[in-house]
Amino acid sequence: MRVLVIHGANLNLLGVRDPGVYGTQTLAEIDAALVALGAELGIQVACAQYNGEGAIVDALHAARGAYDGAIVNPGAYSHYSYAIADAIAAIGIPVIEVHLSNIAAREEFRRRSVTAAAAHGTIGGFGADSYALGLRAMAKILEK
Repeated sequence: MRVLVIHGANLNLLGVRDPGVYGTQTLAEIDAALVALGAELGIQVACAQYNGEGAIVDALHAARGAYDGAIVNPGAYSHYSYAIADAIAAIGIPVIEVHLSNIAAREEFRRRSVTAAAAHGTIGGFGADSYALGLRAMAKILEK
């Protein structure tokens, strides 16, 4: 099984950007933990980070046929990117949306995710563990 993890805009700044909201772990630390967990679960994990909306769409398109599933944290694009939502819906593999923070408890404009409707499911509010929970959920989906 192969799973692609896509981190969206500004997630390259994890560990320094608003650690009270996003935690102190760096993106490299999160990626390393996901690769290790993937090995335990029998999943080959590849991770990538993109700041641009179009790059995320391109990565989702490229995942079709190359990966069995994807985990996506679109970052702020969650709240308005119908292009990413359309890409998630179009690629024909399960996608789980994850968020470090609980977006339902954040500012009003962050409380709705337009990309979540296209995803198989969403997990958020558990910091970096949201990604691990997402990978475990993906393993269950792919086992079926």
